[in-house]
Amino acid sequence: MKYLLVLLFLLQTVLFAEELKVKADEFSADQNKGISIFTGHVRIKKVNDELNASKVTIYTDKNNKPTKFIALGDASFVIKTQEGAIYRGVAQKVVYFPLKKEYHFFGDVHLKQIDDKKEIFGDAVILQTIDGKAYAKGVAKEPVIMIFDIKDEKEKKW
Repeated sequence: MKYLLVLLFLLQTVLFAEELKVKADEFSADQNKGISIFTGHVRIKKVNDELNASKVTIYTDKNNKPTKFIALGDASFVIKTQEGAIYRGVAQKVVYFPLKKEYHFFGDVHLKQIDDKKEIFGDAVILQTIDGKAYAKGVAKEPVIMIFDIKDEKEKKW
């Protein structure tokens, strides 16, 4: 319990004065290695972003600032970019680099831009939240699939 309180205090104070809330069934940490592991119904919430998974490992630097999050097992997420685009999706693995504000998604990725009705299906997708860029890669036998909702401005609305 002592480690949990210390970790939660450190995570809350170092993430650019934004509150980071982590809920899980179990928790373990090695402060010397800068590793915190949350397992069982893990839910991480930070301002407009949310990450859910079966297991999340948070890596911190020597100043206790998070440098990497790895979420495994039926991960789901909601992400808001600096430009205001909102993404929702699922993947088997999510790696988040908070210093670059960059997400890497792996395994059965389905990423949907809610406000613009765009979707990406692939095996590996990278989303850069600072500039709103996305990159995708398919698997050997399956291509990347992009779906756009295109409306014809000339169509009459009834």
